[in-house]
Amino acid sequence: MKFVESKFGSGETLRASLTAAWDDLLAHMDSGAPLTPSANRLAFADPEFMMRSNARGVRVQLELLKPDLDLAAAGIHKTIVVYGSARTLPPEVAQERLDAARASGNATAIKRAERDARSARYYGMARDFARLVAQHSRTQPPEDRLYICTGGGPGIMEAANRGAHDEGEPSVGLNITLPYEQQSNPYVTPQLSFRMHYFALRKTHFMIRAQALVAFPGGFGTLDELFEALTLMQTRKVHPAPIVLVGQDYWQRIVNWPMLVEEGVIDAQDMELMHCVDSAQDAWDAISSSLGLAGG
Repeated sequence: MKFVESKFGSGETLRASLTAAWDDLLAHMDSGAPLTPSANRLAFADPEFMMRSNARGVRVQLELLKPDLDLAAAGIHKTIVVYGSARTLPPEVAQERLDAARASGNATAIKRAERDARSARYYGMARDFARLVAQHSRTQPPEDRLYICTGGGPGIMEAANRGAHDEGEPSVGLNITLPYEQQSNPYVTPQLSFRMHYFALRKTHFMIRAQALVAFPGGFGTLDELFEALTLMQTRKVHPAPIVLVGQDYWQRIVNWPMLVEEGVIDAQDMELMHCVDSAQDAWDAISSSLGLAGG
């Protein structure tokens, strides 16, 4: 070890060298000077180099590694992933908008606000479900605790993170960079709030630690995440985990599940991958039963 330190420098020396590399970048930012390509700059401290298309493989590796290391360091090894629409409003907000629409007398606005008020019940369900998970988790030894994990955005994601926050328990947010601005919701535990670029890596992180997945009504993003999870389960690419769909009327209307069996494109046993429920308690009971959780 002494030979290594004398030849390459101590750990402190190496850290100082890395810090100097970042100080160079900060100096450019603070002075407003343009950051031009530089062969002399350390490769991993060179944004111009790191953003080249040829470096995509490195960026993919880093996006896989960073959340993995940070979550392991935080002791988060098991999660329950909650999917759902980013557009679902908190009940109190939905009611305020409905009152305003009715006061305006605008028929189109009233119809939209009534729809949003109906959907807002799912916000409450997601929040209640996360509370149930958090209440169970804090009674368990560290290695058996379950943590809420969402996409970190608004709507159903916010509701689930909020439910864990209500109970004083940490929760994870895997936010994604989008063409329009999307910030992490305020209920994600700050040190567990990750910003990601690649949808594929984000979905990988959803699945790596998932002990169960819960899908509330949502659009393209929710459907994408749900069907990828179903495909991975069906093809045995991941360990089996309960998948719970909340809102029977919604899911039965949006997908004709029996028809898929009738047409022979899935097997009847594939239907067993999913549980369809209508309340937070039923969702938690389905997961508790599937996982054999004591005192669930």
